[in-house]
Amino acid sequence: MELQQYLYLRDVGFGGLTRDALPDRGFRGWRPHRNRAACELALLTGMRVQEWSTLLTPELGLFDGERPRSAEVELSACAKSGHPRSVYVPADAMELLDPYLVLERPEIVAKAQKSLRRSCRDLFVVTRLDGDGTRVSGVLDGLVVTRSIRGMSPALRRIAVRETGDGLDPLAVFVGAGGRMLTASGWDRVRWAAWSRMTASPAKDWACEVPRRCWVYHDLRHTFALRLLIYLTQLMLAEGRYQQTPLSTLLDHMSGNPLLQVQRRLGHASPATTYRYIRYLKDPMRDVDEAFRRWTVAGGATYVDIAQHALMVGNADAAQG
Repeated sequence: MELQQYLYLRDVGFGGLTRDALPDRGFRGWRPHRNRAACELALLTGMRVQEWSTLLTPELGLFDGERPRSAEVELSACAKSGHPRSVYVPADAMELLDPYLVLERPEIVAKAQKSLRRSCRDLFVVTRLDGDGTRVSGVLDGLVVTRSIRGMSPALRRIAVRETGDGLDPLAVFVGAGGRMLTASGWDRVRWAAWSRMTASPAKDWACEVPRRCWVYHDLRHTFALRLLIYLTQLMLAEGRYQQTPLSTLLDHMSGNPLLQVQRRLGHASPATTYRYIRYLKDPMRDVDEAFRRWTVAGGATYVDIAQHALMVGNADAAQG
């Protein structure tokens, strides 16, 4: 996915802007701030849809009125095949959550109070949250239980709410009607609504071509992987010992940091899965520098921060053996 294609998806399809990047007063979409924030989070973390759509507010440090600049999420039960991994959420993704958290989410939760109270017996009502945001205690099926947040299944996350004294507040970051976490089919409806809006009028003003098929959320994960792999490769090329190495040769024989860092970020069980991305890089490599420069400078995706964080974690892992 190219930068202009992504911005058109995020801001026009999900965000309800016009082709001229102005507010569309005729837009009848639902919760554009939530949908734009989810789109940005998916792109800048490389998480699968089940992973980002089931995030809980404590995992992003969103409790007691706090919102950290960035976050580190430890995935486990919601990761593919339950393989644990760490995911870095950069500042850009966190900042785009603000309009949703301030403007939309409180309204959704307030309207959902009657529905949540009626179904209270079927919910996991959290009464205590550990200070570090890693464990919760509350009432589930009439029993007082304590659960590790990273070990909570998607099904348990969907019914987790916190008793605040002023009402029940879902622990889910992204909530829909009734205060419940959106299901996979709910996010599919959001995606198709965005697609219908994008294809209703040409994207000429955005200098991009809308593809023939509808986007899938996994396209954002693929984009994350390719862009991060490109940037890490450029960092490696910047080192003196690689400056005279042809890029095609480097990609063919690369088995070091860039590939392994991306593998770790994506949670691939085998490097062979990550290696498939290299075939997308070989033919158009002459355009990579310019395309990637435009992507990072344009203010949409801060892959520099992501790459620096990945390298810092990777070096720490290496130092530990």
